[in-house]
Amino acid sequence: MPSPRSADHPAVSPPQRDTVDALISQTQRLRGGLDAVRRDTVADLGGTDDAQVRWQRALCELAVHQLDDLGRHLDELREGLPADVPGTADPCEAADTAENAGPVETVETVGPEADDATAGAPAGGEAEGHAPTGRGSLLSRVGSAEWNLLTDEVTWSDELCRIFGRDPGDGGLTLDELPSWVFSEDQPILTGMVTDCLVDGKPIDGEFRVVRQDEMVRTVHMAGEPVLDTDGSTASMWAVLRDVSELRRSERAVRESRDTLRHQRRIARTERRLAVEVQEAVLPPWRGSLRLPARDGFPGAGPAPDGAALELAAHYLPSESSAQIGGDWYDALELPDGHTLLSVGGLTGHGVTATCGMAMLLGAVRGMAVAGIEPGALMGRLNQLLAVSSQPALVGAVCARYDPRTRTLAWAQAGHPAPLLFRDGTGRPLRSPDGVLLGATTGAAYTQCEERLEPGDLLVLHTGRLARDAEGATERLLALAPRLTAAHGAQECVRTVAEAFGDEPRENDACVLIARVTGTRA
Repeated sequence: MPSPRSADHPAVSPPQRDTVDALISQTQRLRGGLDAVRRDTVADLGGTDDAQVRWQRALCELAVHQLDDLGRHLDELREGLPADVPGTADPCEAADTAENAGPVETVETVGPEADDATAGAPAGGEAEGHAPTGRGSLLSRVGSAEWNLLTDEVTWSDELCRIFGRDPGDGGLTLDELPSWVFSEDQPILTGMVTDCLVDGKPIDGEFRVVRQDEMVRTVHMAGEPVLDTDGSTASMWAVLRDVSELRRSERAVRESRDTLRHQRRIARTERRLAVEVQEAVLPPWRGSLRLPARDGFPGAGPAPDGAALELAAHYLPSESSAQIGGDWYDALELPDGHTLLSVGGLTGHGVTATCGMAMLLGAVRGMAVAGIEPGALMGRLNQLLAVSSQPALVGAVCARYDPRTRTLAWAQAGHPAPLLFRDGTGRPLRSPDGVLLGATTGAAYTQCEERLEPGDLLVLHTGRLARDAEGATERLLALAPRLTAAHGAQECVRTVAEAFGDEPRENDACVLIARVTGTRA
């Protein structure tokens, strides 16, 4: 008998990965093309005004940062798509993410005059004095600044003033005033960038957080370079500042969501492992086929008569659509009076709760059967047990007691498919006694039926979840009658059922227990 289910679940490659991989490839191609455009732009504008060259170069650098941010977002998105469950991101959402995060916005005005063209009204229709947070042109989140070291003149674009929450009429901040607007933790970053630029002539490229007068915090990316005088000394510092607050906030949300998802996956793996361990601990440990009663006869009842024993085999079929273990069980047990207990059943739900509930019920079934309680009364007491349980559940089950001396099967059911009897190449369900699902109602009555078996008869007990509906499973099992009755043992019958239902897209776990009466009829 195969193990109920291994702790590993087959990996599923979500189709969303193809979409994200395609977006990553496209971003990489755009990045390579942008590098070429940046080189050509600098070469073509080599003889024009220095301010114009700086502005064009700044726009290229800005586009580079946008593409790098997009590439980083796509990498995080790809990492967030699990390989062990179906994908969670819709291709349309992935495309929308790329559109919002990447440099797909059109900038029609190029050059220093662009700031004047966009300064009249806030971009995106937002209230003046607040940095825009929605969709808009690229320039609506970018401003420029120049600090002249020779004249102490400060020039800020109107958009940069709005990013800082300042009235453009008040002008920009000097290099001495700017640190007072910066988070204390980020002031060394700003000081280091400015010092490197003014003293060593290094380009500026870094981020810091500013606290505006309205107490709104904005994250600003600053990229710039020194402007040299004719004698090679630094005359001014010129920079482009981009409001990346929403981008960084989104990245933090992605990191936090990814950490939460990883934590949830660790919990799910732990719960799954516990569920597997509980299931393997309580289900019958035998492999292959089992003969009950044992060949040395009944305890205190003398040797077993010819053709009276049961050859048993079972198989557990895991769900294809759920990574969690269900609460299904099968069982066969030799009782002290020489009878054989047969039972199959299943709880609603999945995970540790379902397997622990299954373990409790299976232990109760075994205990009451060993005490000599008949199947009908046993079902009634199981129902009472569920009524007082701290974790209510609905349970479908079949419990049977086989007497090998008379070859009589007494059985009861609780909202469960009847056992199937195969004889002479045909099969039929046994006549069902009354019984509702365990846990559905208190005080329910459960009756039992009896069936006289013959040598060579085959009994199939299943949980009804072999197929999407129990009736369909029963019909397909009955259709296997010629193969089952011609099989050379219970284990071969189990293999036949497993082949017929192994690839079934089940939403729940399922199991099947096959009992074959040994011997042949005269």
